Amino acid sequence: MLSMDPLSSLLSGIRAEGSVVSHAVLTAPWTIRFTDDAPLTMISVLRGGGTLMLPDGTEREIGAGDTAVVSGSAPFHLADRPATVQGPHCAYEIACFTGDPECDAPRELGGIHWGADSEGATALIVGAYRASGHRHERLLRALPPVLVIEEDAEVCAWLETAAVDAARFSAGSQALMDRLLDWALVCTLRSWFDRAGADAPSWYRGLADPVLAPALQAFHDRPSEAWTVASLATRAGVSRALFAKRFTQLMGCPPLAYLTQCRMDEAETLLTDTDLSIAQIGTSVGYADAFGFSAAFKRHKGLSPSTFRATAAAA
Repeated sequence: MLSMDPLSSLLSGIRAEGSVVSHAVLTAPWTIRFTDDAPLTMISVLRGGGTLMLPDGTEREIGAGDTAVVSGSAPFHLADRPATVQGPHCAYEIACFTGDPECDAPRELGGIHWGADSEGATALIVGAYRASGHRHERLLRALPPVLVIEEDAEVCAWLETAAVDAARFSAGSQALMDRLLDWALVCTLRSWFDRAGADAPSWYRGLADPVLAPALQAFHDRPSEAWTVASLATRAGVSRALFAKRFTQLMGCPPLAYLTQCRMDEAETLLTDTDLSIAQIGTSVGYADAFGFSAAFKRHKGLSPSTFRATAAAA
C-alpha cells in the first residue's frame, strides 16, 4: 500500500479546480481584488511585481520569480503599489467560486490576458484552491497569513510556457492547468517548510530527522496500530529512552501525547467529513472500542464525538 506522509494527507483536502485565472498581464496602475473565499490562493509573479495587501493591514511586496501563498478566506488586494487603490486605476476581481455567472465568460478563463503585454507590464499566474471537507484546516493552522518563496527565474519561465500552452482551449486544458497549479502549490509549500526551520510544524521537522522519521512514517501509515514508545523506538533503531528524549526535544511533546493528538485530529476530520459510525472511527484511529475512543475524544476536544458531529453539522 502506498504510504502517505502528513503533508500529503493535509494537501489531499485541497486542490485547484476550475482555476480562475491562469495568466494575467497587467499595465500599471492596476489592482486585483480577491473575493473567492478560497482557503488558499497562490500567486506566481512571472514579470514585474506588486504589493499584497491583507485585511489585517499587512503589506508584502512580491517581485519577478516570487510565489506567494495567501491563506484564509478573507478578501485581499494585489496592486502595482499600495497608493493605487486610492486613485484611478484598472480594477479586476477574482470571485469565481461564488457562483457569479460572469465567471463563465471566456474573458475570465483559459489564460486570457488582462491588459496589454507591453514592456514593463506585470505578468502573473493565479490559482485559487477549493477545499473538500475539513482536512485542510490543519494545514492552514500551520501556515502564516502570507508566505513568499523566491524561485529560480527559469522555473517561472517554464511555468508561464506551460500555462499559456494549457490555455489554448484544447481538450483537457482546464484539467492540465489545475494539476499544474496543484504541483506548484506542493513545491511551494515544501520549499517554505524546508526554509522555515524552527517555525515549521513539528511533524514536518520530525520527518526530516533521521531518528524520528522512520517512527513517524510508520505511525502515519498505520495510525490504528497499538503503538507504544518501545515499538516506535524499535522502528527508529534506538533505545526507548533515547527515542523519548529526542522526540520530546524536537516535537515539543512526548511521543504518546503526539500520537493521541494526531488521532484526535484525524477523528475530528472523519466525524465532519464521513458518515462512519463512532465505533468505526474509533477503530480507525487506534481505539479498541467506542467507549474508550469517546472518553479520549471528550478529554481532548471538550465534546463527545456525537455532540461534536452534531454541532459541526448544524454549523
